Formats: sequence, C-alpha cells, structure tokens
Amino acid sequence: MEIKRAVTNKRAVLLLFLFIGALFVLFGRMTYIQATKEVKGHDLTVMAEEKYSRSQVIDSSRGSILDRHGSVLAEDVPSYNVVAVLSENQGENQFVKDPVKTAEELSPFIDMEQNELEGRLTDAIESGRYQIELGAGSRLLSYSEKEQIEKLKLPGIVIEETSRRYYPKQTFASHVIGQQSILNSVGNMGLEGRMDDYLSSEDGHIEYTSLGKGLSAASDRITLPENGADIYTTLDTNIQAALEQAMSQVEEEYAPEKMTAIAADPRTGEILAMSNRPSFNPNEYGEIENYLNFAVQDAVEPGSTLKMFTLAAAIEEGVFQNDAKYKSGKYEIDAYSEDIRDVNRSGWGEITYEEGFHRSSNVLMAKLVLEHIGIKPFYDYLEAFGFSQKTGIDLDQESAGQLEQGRRSDAARTSFGQTSTATPIQMVQGAMAIANDGVMMKPYILKGIEDENGDQLFQGESEIAGEPISEDTARQVRELLRGVVDEEHGTGGKYNIQGLDVAGKTGTAQMVENGQYLKGHGQYLYSFLGMAPYEDPKVVLYVSVTKPNLAEDESGNDPVSLIFNAVMQRSMSYMDLEPSDDDLIAEAGQKGLEMPDVTGMDLERVLNELDEDQLTVVGDGDTIESQQPLPGTKLLEGERVIVQTDSESYSLPDMTGWSYRDVMKIGAILDLDMSYSGNGFLKEQSVPPDTPVAPGEALSVEFVTRSELQDIQQEQDDEETDENESNE
Repeated sequence: MEIKRAVTNKRAVLLLFLFIGALFVLFGRMTYIQATKEVKGHDLTVMAEEKYSRSQVIDSSRGSILDRHGSVLAEDVPSYNVVAVLSENQGENQFVKDPVKTAEELSPFIDMEQNELEGRLTDAIESGRYQIELGAGSRLLSYSEKEQIEKLKLPGIVIEETSRRYYPKQTFASHVIGQQSILNSVGNMGLEGRMDDYLSSEDGHIEYTSLGKGLSAASDRITLPENGADIYTTLDTNIQAALEQAMSQVEEEYAPEKMTAIAADPRTGEILAMSNRPSFNPNEYGEIENYLNFAVQDAVEPGSTLKMFTLAAAIEEGVFQNDAKYKSGKYEIDAYSEDIRDVNRSGWGEITYEEGFHRSSNVLMAKLVLEHIGIKPFYDYLEAFGFSQKTGIDLDQESAGQLEQGRRSDAARTSFGQTSTATPIQMVQGAMAIANDGVMMKPYILKGIEDENGDQLFQGESEIAGEPISEDTARQVRELLRGVVDEEHGTGGKYNIQGLDVAGKTGTAQMVENGQYLKGHGQYLYSFLGMAPYEDPKVVLYVSVTKPNLAEDESGNDPVSLIFNAVMQRSMSYMDLEPSDDDLIAEAGQKGLEMPDVTGMDLERVLNELDEDQLTVVGDGDTIESQQPLPGTKLLEGERVIVQTDSESYSLPDMTGWSYRDVMKIGAILDLDMSYSGNGFLKEQSVPPDTPVAPGEALSVEFVTRSELQDIQQEQDDEETDENESNE
C-alpha cells in the first residue's frame, strides 16, 4: 500500500508540474500575443478590422452647367441599372426561376432580342453564376423605364440606383457644352472637358465597426463627399433655342454640308448663343458624327463679310468718300496676277463708292487697298481687328486663321475675303468693334463658377480686346452696312426686318477642293454678319451655311436669312424691352416687360394678377416652387407663364397649339428629356395630357406651321360636325 501511495504521489506531482508548465507556456503566449498583436506573422488588429469593419460610399455629384439665368444645360440625375440574380440562396422569388418567361417580358424594355436574353440567362444559370448584367440597354435607364420594369414583378430582376450625366435640352449648344463620357477618348471637348477640374466630384465614405459603439462614435472616420462646382455660362436659353430651331429647319429643308452661327452682346463680349451643324445629342454618345466646333475651330476664307473691315480701314484713313466714283467690273493688279472681277463681270459702269459697297464690289475693295490705304497699313488694321490671332475665348482648340501677305494679289484678294482665312468667332469679335463705337470686346462664354456652398470661385468679366477704329468711323460703317440691307442696290434685302433696323454684310465665299475653287449653283459658303439696331447695336449675329441644296430660283441668302431673321427677331423682342416693376406681376404679363420672381408666393395671389389664359399651373400645391420664364427674363407681350407648385406628382398639360418657346418651358420646369421635330406650333405630344411624368422622362413633340395647325383643327372640327349630324 505504501509503495502504491508513493507512486501515486509522484505521478500527481509530475502532472502538477506539467499543468503548471502548460499554464506558464499558455500565459506566456497570451502575453506575447497581447503585446505584439501578431500570430504567425498575421496582424490580429488588421484581421479584426477586416472582419468587423464596414465601409459605405457616400455618392457625390458632378457639377452642373447652366445658362446665364440658371437654366440647367448639363447635370447628374438618378439613373438605374438592371441586373439578374440567379442564385437560389437568395430565397423564394429572389432569383430568376424561369429564363423563358423572364426574357419574353423583359427584353422589350432593355433593347435586346428575346432569344439572346434567354440564352444569356440560361447559360449563366447552368454555369452557377450569382448574378449578371444584361447589356447596354439595361444600363442608365430613366425613372419611367425603371417603373415599367418594376411593374412586371419578375423574380430575380433587381434594379440598382446610380447616376448619369444628363443634358435636358439635348441638341442645344452641344459643341459648347461637350459630352462628359467622351473625355478620355477624344480629349477635351466643350466645357465638360475644359472645366473638368472644377466639375469633377469625389465620393465620400463612412467606415465603422460592428463591434464599436455605433456611427455616432466614429465621426472622425466619416469622409464627406466633395461635389463638383457649377459652371454658369453667358448663353441665353431663349436666344439659343431660337437658333437651334432655325438651324434644324434649314438642315431639313436645304441639307447643307455644314452650318455655324454665333450671337454676341457687343457691349460686353458675352456669347449669347452658339451652334453648329452637324450637331449631336450629348445624351446619345454613340451617334456623334462631328466633334468640331466650327465657330472657333474652322478657319476658312470668309468671303465678302470681310469687306466691312476693309471699309472701316478706308474710312479711318480718310480715303473713302461716299460720292467718289470709280469704274466697276474689272481691276488689273499687275502683269503677273489674274484680274479682279465683280460678280457682274461687265460691271455697273461708273458708280459711287457708296453704291459699290452696297453692291459688294470686289473691284472697289481692291482699289481701296492698293491705291489708297496701302498694303502694310491694311494688314495692320486687320491685325488690330484680331485676325491671324486667337480671340482667347474660353473654349478649347481655337484656330487663329492666317493673313496671306507678300504679293499685291494677296492683299487685293484679302480685301474682299479670299486667300486669307478667319474663324467665325474672329468675325464676331471684329464686328463688335463696329457695333460698340470702335471698342472691341473680347468674346467670352464663362459667366461664373460657384462651389456647392455658393461661394464664387470665378467671375467672368468684360475685357477690351482693342480699339481698332474711332467712334465716328464705327458710326459711318454702320450707316453703310444699313444701306446694304435697306437701299435699292444692297445685297442684303432679305435681312431687312421691319422695325429692327438691321445692318450687316452678306458673304459668298468660294469653296476650295483639291486646290481648285468649286463652281456651280449652291457650291459656296453663304454668310451674313449683322447687328441690330444699327444706331446702337445690342446683338451681333454671324450665320454661315455651306453648300446648301438650292433650287434654281433660290439664292444662298434664303437659308442664311431664315436663320438670321428668326434669331434676331427673337433676340430683339427678348432683349430690347424696358424693365418692369417687379411688384406688378400683372403688368409684367400684359405689357411684355420683365418677369418678376414669384417663387415662394401663394398661387392664389398670382392667379388673381395674371390672365388665366396666360398662366399654366403644374402641380396641385398652393405655393409656387419654380417658374418659367425665370426671374429677370424679358417677356413677350401675352407670353405664357408656367409655374410649378409644391406637389407630390406632376402631370403634363394639353399643349396643342402652344408655341415652341412655351413647350420648351414645360420641358425645362419638369426636367424632361425633350426631342422635337418641325417648327412653329405643337401638333402632337408623345405623352398624353394629364399623364404623370418624372424628371428625365422622354417626351417627343411635333411642331407645324400656324397655317398647317389651322388646317388640322378645321379638319377635326369638320369631322366632329359630321359625326354629330350622323348621330342626330
């Protein structure tokens, strides 16, 4: 027994020591781990954070691009992507069960053939995929498209919210605005490219741990998003819309090779409108065919519009006398050069300088430069007007053009717009000196940059680019330009708009192909550079149309004047009105003055002061949240005013018979994706009246002329009368 007890005691002591040793090793290991926070080279702190930490992205928004009054031209809007969840682990009705039925119902909404969609879904299910995307047509959907898909209630079809760049006015100054998604493929394009550093945003994020005390205890781990700054332009939506509409009409009727137009305020240098054809809808990136902004990039022989600058140089030098006479028809430069010819090759006989300018005589211009002004002084004047150098407008890839110098024939032909080249923006800048009493303003298009807090980062300012001529010379040039439009022998009779006193110069520039000037009816660049009213111009407008399809009885002035007259009429009726008293809403509406700010007002007050036929209310609320036209906008007499009230939903009114201008207001106030055809007054709208609409929803509208609309309405009235008689 004694021996057995002794052995047991020894074993117990051994076990005790072993246990103590194990505890010591374990305690040592724990102490080591606690001190180093590392096991087998793995950092326990990092492992814990990776397991229990969560990160959530806080979305940011790219800055918007707006016109001078704050009307949005480019912005980020909510968008939606469709994905298909295929894993059965998601639970009942949370995955695609029937690829055939899903493809049949979903394919029309994502622009994919049913068989292709069915095949994609089936292959993905068989390969054990968790979820898949459904092609380009399933991405960046509008709110209305999202709602339509949700109504299908298809198992496993999930809609994820994102954002997209949206251009609410579509083909609207598109080369000025640019297109955000193409920046990496074609470099800077428009303001989206040039101002990308300001417009760009940076997402924020929240980092927290599920073992912590909650988000409130982790405020130091929140990185707030940085939204992009907003870019305000000098563009005026009212004038730009008129320009786009007129250019689209000419494009449809005459199918020219290209067009460009610029409207500017000569007193400030602000660009009010700028457009080109071919143009593009920046919402449809894949359909862009022309990336060039001809207004600043296209240096061409300008033709006879350049004669106004030759005339200005001659008057400034004191060598142009209205009643002085010369022999028209032909002018010999030298023994080595081809003679200069007038458009009437036999000439008009001996005529005065004044008549020669009105008739756009090439001979007169060459004679003035070679015999009176002098070659070097002539080029000095052209350089003083800004030719052969960039204007510095805040748009990329501007061309400088070139003044051909060296021979007498170069100077002679430059005098009437051949040989040397210029850009449309250079022509407009030079014309601003003539319109602004000799003071030439630098053209600019950036009005301001404002960050998300409302702080001003940049303020555009008017800048004098030079004073190439005196005030008296500018006045005399304008008087002669007025004669081009309203005198018997003037070439600009089609631009003589009653009551506007337009002054300007026509141009017909020959086109060069394969080193040869083209010949034939319509094979020219036709242009007009004008201003109004000529005594104190408020708008300078340049329009060019290249190689239009003209009938035998049509001239190049027909398509050019269609654009120029429409835009100048809109500009003058919009700009050249006396300001109103902001407190008198009714007076503003009835007399065609300045639109006051009615946002925040009770709807009832505005209803009492504006004519019911003149006011359209969108929404069923009591307080006005937004308005069209915007505050400070000059109203045309009897113009429709649209107000949006505080409401949960908005429906489209019946716009039949509305003008283009008024229909565009509805698109702006409801932020619709507008597309249009025709010109004049609304014939048809794709979304029926009283139908609810959401921001970004598509709306197509068709316009016809007033007479066509009256014919349609008469036919409808006749049909209604016949139906009533048959019922009786």
